[in-house]
Amino acid sequence: MRFLFRGRPLQAALGALALFAGIHAAWAVEPFTIRDLRVEGLQRVEPGTIFHALPLHVGDTYTDDLGSAAIRALYELGMFKDVRLDISGNVLVVIVEERPTIAGVDFEGAKEFDKQAMTKALREVGLAEGRPYDKALADRAEQELKRQYIGKGYYSASVQTTATPLENNRVNISFTVTEGESARITEVRVVGAKAFSEKTLLGLFDLDAGNWMSWYTKSNQYSRAKLDADLETLRQYYLTRGYMDFRIDSTQVGLSADRQSVTVTVNITEGEQFVVAGVRLEGDYLGREDDFKSLVTVRPGDYYNGDDVTATTRAFTEHYARFGFAFAKVEAMPDADRTTGRVTMVFKGLPRQRVFVRRILVGGNARTRDEVIRREMRQYESAWYEGDKIKLSRDRLDRLGYFSDVDIQTQEVPGSPDTVDLMVDVKEKPTGSLNLGAGYSSTDKVTLTFGITQENVFGSGNYLGLNASIGSYSTSVSVSAIDPYFTADGISRIISVYQNTTRPSYAADGNYKLTTQGVSLKFGVPFDELNRVYFGLGLERYSFKPGTNGAYTLVDGSYVYTATPQAYLDYFECSGTAPSVVCARDAITGVPLTIGWSRDTRDSALVPTRGTLQNANAEWGLASGARYLKTSYQYQRYFPISKQYTFALNGELGWARALGGDTYPVFKNFYAGGLGSVRGFESNSLGPRDSVTAGALGGLRKAIVNAELSTPFPGAGNDRTLRLFGFFDAGNVFADRTSSLTDAQWKAQQKLRASVGLGVSWLSPLGPLSLAYAVPVLYQKEDTAAGITADRTQRFQFQIGTSF
Repeated sequence: MRFLFRGRPLQAALGALALFAGIHAAWAVEPFTIRDLRVEGLQRVEPGTIFHALPLHVGDTYTDDLGSAAIRALYELGMFKDVRLDISGNVLVVIVEERPTIAGVDFEGAKEFDKQAMTKALREVGLAEGRPYDKALADRAEQELKRQYIGKGYYSASVQTTATPLENNRVNISFTVTEGESARITEVRVVGAKAFSEKTLLGLFDLDAGNWMSWYTKSNQYSRAKLDADLETLRQYYLTRGYMDFRIDSTQVGLSADRQSVTVTVNITEGEQFVVAGVRLEGDYLGREDDFKSLVTVRPGDYYNGDDVTATTRAFTEHYARFGFAFAKVEAMPDADRTTGRVTMVFKGLPRQRVFVRRILVGGNARTRDEVIRREMRQYESAWYEGDKIKLSRDRLDRLGYFSDVDIQTQEVPGSPDTVDLMVDVKEKPTGSLNLGAGYSSTDKVTLTFGITQENVFGSGNYLGLNASIGSYSTSVSVSAIDPYFTADGISRIISVYQNTTRPSYAADGNYKLTTQGVSLKFGVPFDELNRVYFGLGLERYSFKPGTNGAYTLVDGSYVYTATPQAYLDYFECSGTAPSVVCARDAITGVPLTIGWSRDTRDSALVPTRGTLQNANAEWGLASGARYLKTSYQYQRYFPISKQYTFALNGELGWARALGGDTYPVFKNFYAGGLGSVRGFESNSLGPRDSVTAGALGGLRKAIVNAELSTPFPGAGNDRTLRLFGFFDAGNVFADRTSSLTDAQWKAQQKLRASVGLGVSWLSPLGPLSLAYAVPVLYQKEDTAAGITADRTQRFQFQIGTSF
């Protein structure tokens, strides 16, 4: 006798069982001992999964209730669309029909959202490749996609889900999206403002009714997330100006009948403006009240400032954390007298219990290895909780440049009130970059630069970079590899291999060629968290091929070769006449020893707004015939004037000299001019020039000063990826006076060059793009009578991958 129990879906199965039990009791299966248990219909699911889920086993007594529970348990796995129980004698046969497996998830017509991000979002709700297909789940995913589009202002967006059956019980899921046009904001109002004009308040918003830059900023494209951010900015604006009782009463978003236009109205109540009457501390401050008082930024007599209150609360909490009190609570309680408009701020400190860190758990690093993150942690496991070290760990992880977001949370350990775990969550970003640049000048013609770098090779934290510059008269190629943790103590190793070839640009053919080939090994030793000292040793080979044009000409009693700068002929000890020119030193080997120091406190390496960067370097040539000393120092500082404006200063100094009676290598001179130096002048064109060829020779000393004010780009609002900047540059390179220079020529070379201009910086997909238009204000004009050549100016310059 066989009885068949089946469910399609689960509710039907349970209903059938109830029907059998309640109405047709005569059909119920008599209890029996299960002698064997078999499973049929499996394709991908392992039999062990079935046996583990079933609430009955061989040897158990089968009942109707157990049969119902078995069907319910198998349906709850979410892997089957049909489950049946077939009983033959004392053998229970479980017959299942598996749900199709999702072979792939595709998106068609989706432009507003990144497809990879959409795939990840659906995976989080259970719809992903390799998982069982569930029609109800696909419907929920479809509704979620629609909701996301509505949140972006695409009210007319539609999503259609198509399930295409494939062989081997698989199915391909396709979401076809018709985005339509996003609703555009036509009006934004702030109602209820009295202390500030509506125009001032709307200027705080990222959302607006649109302008000529809206195609880039999308400021007139409605987004609930953007509106919430604008409302918080508005709230903070009032709270930082004394309006402690400010509130947003309502936000009304109106949609036109055609779903294409949006109006936003924000209703506010300003309240009264309060002045701080005093500050009082209450609670337990660990006997360190004076330390905590020094952290208070709220000042009596000033208007109430919510940022100062928040900063004080945060400073108190961090100070508690320095002593291991991870869960200290600080309450800021305003004691307001609304009749006089004065408020006394009361800060109540509750340190609670001191804790230590049990484990550090790392998440979010799909590519970067755990060890790369853990080696930056300054808070250790099984050690007392120290807030300073946790903050430093977060900063070090952020400065790596591998992550767009770093978050460290403290999590209590259940049952251990004195123990916590640290949850380190990172959000990875692309660490490879492609730098492209192009320029044109009357001397160098077209110059192309190319660079490809990977700062986190295979998630190891190592750097690998290739850079090349190809011009009409010069080429350079370099490969660099950096291991930031060559030793466990954080000593870094830098290996570089390079070749530079230079040809002069003031004649078409037959000019000299200088080639430098080298390899260097450098180690960076961290002395503390901010300071690092570098030691390196290199091997270089300088080969020189004299020009074949021109001839030696008698000038002031000496013969000068008119196709090659005299400085190169002197250094390589060349003699003869073209084309038979012989150089006693056509190739020289150099052994440079380098020592450097760096200190970086900037808040960002890409778009800094505060902090300093300092670099000092010294290069000591050790090889005979190439003994010299070359030093340089750079100082940058960034001043945040406001959220929108940043002022920056940059200064560079260089000094060099020959040692041991040798001649200083002319190709080691300092150069100036162009982007990253003194804008408005051709690249590397400033400083002394050869008296015959007029080619730039560089100099033994360098001084450069840059000042830059960064502002929002007109129409781009508060977008920091697109900025406008004004600048002032000044500087030059200098050399020792030679007997061939007249007083007028010498003075002309010693004068500073300067320029002013405007520029645009853009964090483009290919890297930072810098455009600059500079007008030289201090420059040298041509004086034929005095033998003075005019400076080579270049007002418009651009490059991708170049920063201030």
